[in-house]
Amino acid sequence: MIRSFLTVSTGTLSSRLLGFARDAMVAGLLGAGPVADAFLVAFQLVNVVRRLLTEGALNNALVPIWLSVKETKGQAAASAFAGRVLGTISTALIAATVLAGFAMPWIITALAPGFAGEATLHLAVDDARLMLPYLAFAGPATVTMALLNAQGRFALTAFAPLLFNGALIAVMIVLIFHRMDAPDAALAIAATVGVAGLLQLLILILRSRGSHFAAPLRVTFDSEMRGFLAKAIPGMVAGAGPQLLIVAGAIVASSLPSAVSWLYFANRLIELPLGIVGVAVGAVLVPELARAVHADDRNATTHAQSRGLELAVGLALPATLGLMALSEPVVQLLFEHGAFRAADTAGTAQALMWLALALPAQVLIKALSPAFFARGDTVTPLWATLKGLAVTVVLAIVLGRLFGVRGIAAAIAFGGWSSALLLIRHGLTTFGFSIDLAARSRLPRIVAAALAMGGLLWLSAPLVLASTANASAALHLVLVAALIAGGMAIYGLLLALFGVIRWVDAIHALRQTGA
Repeated sequence: MIRSFLTVSTGTLSSRLLGFARDAMVAGLLGAGPVADAFLVAFQLVNVVRRLLTEGALNNALVPIWLSVKETKGQAAASAFAGRVLGTISTALIAATVLAGFAMPWIITALAPGFAGEATLHLAVDDARLMLPYLAFAGPATVTMALLNAQGRFALTAFAPLLFNGALIAVMIVLIFHRMDAPDAALAIAATVGVAGLLQLLILILRSRGSHFAAPLRVTFDSEMRGFLAKAIPGMVAGAGPQLLIVAGAIVASSLPSAVSWLYFANRLIELPLGIVGVAVGAVLVPELARAVHADDRNATTHAQSRGLELAVGLALPATLGLMALSEPVVQLLFEHGAFRAADTAGTAQALMWLALALPAQVLIKALSPAFFARGDTVTPLWATLKGLAVTVVLAIVLGRLFGVRGIAAAIAFGGWSSALLLIRHGLTTFGFSIDLAARSRLPRIVAAALAMGGLLWLSAPLVLASTANASAALHLVLVAALIAGGMAIYGLLLALFGVIRWVDAIHALRQTGA
């Protein structure tokens, strides 16, 4: 499991790092004004689709059912079922793409009511329509990735998303050299989104050719498919919970100048650790738990849940504390150039400070949801997501009026924790979460190591950065990188001193990953 987790995490980390490069270019080209707000509201549609489909949500719903069909009816039946899912979802998404194109003005108005009557609304509608082809390509790409994950082929699905960011970066490099105006640059980037989705689908089709795990292709809405969709749709919505919370916050933020952009760029920093842990845990833990639950192997179930929880807490908590301690220097380093000004850095850093508090809750949701998905329960995670959305919207309206973007970010954090607590409470009362003795011993020490690292980083960061307030960009980069590397090194040392990890085990896992 550790080997698979590291494979998926490495691919996700690579994609997220390319995503940072992409967003740094977006910030430089578009800044954080009306053009950026319009583009980013449209781009949120793509991000929600990616969460609903390509980044583990559909995987969580499809994998347990596919494994169950394979174990009870055989490989041929599983392939036929996968062919029906692939054909039906692809057709449905093509139809949804066409309908969304016609309804886009109303969709954007619902997502950003603050744009109504403004030129920003028309910019967002044009951008969103150019991005729509991605929706049609995402369907077959998602089903293919989920089926590869079910067969333990994680490498291809982990690294295929690199093409999406790679294509966008290539186009933006050209735009930077041509010094294109912000509105035209936004349209060019939006048009590239659909092409990037096509590239991702093509590489998956070419690399998985000959596997015959989704044949014959059919479009059907028979009882079996309706049953799958009844389970898949709630699971897809639940899996997209963190992104939906940001959308809920952006609905309120659309009435505040530049607030949509500040929330977006702050959330991009949250998505790095969330993507590494959440996507990897979801992609690896769901198949592990599904096999254990179907085999009624309580020891295997407990082992999978324990390792997933340790990995989630062990990576999410130090990331939260690090982002809070280094919010402003990191935002300044990544985004403050071109059209992105110092005022935008301050607003984004304030949003990041509060959004970081949601990260442990969101990772807990990613770690706990597979226990429900593996048992065929997608409704409970759905209700948890809907509760979080309701809490976010209500609090964002109140806190946004009082504190601006900080209040909206805090509302998102409250929404995330309300979802996580509902999952914990429901899990304990229905089937009970069980973790082994090793996890019970290690988790408190993981928390202690993270808190110690966070405290040291919080004390040292202002001292290190204050002396170089007017330093060059290169020196600023070196100092921030040194602080991050130092924090990681201290955390690793503390984990070793507290007996949480052994260097021999870590090296062995890394060697297996590279094998």
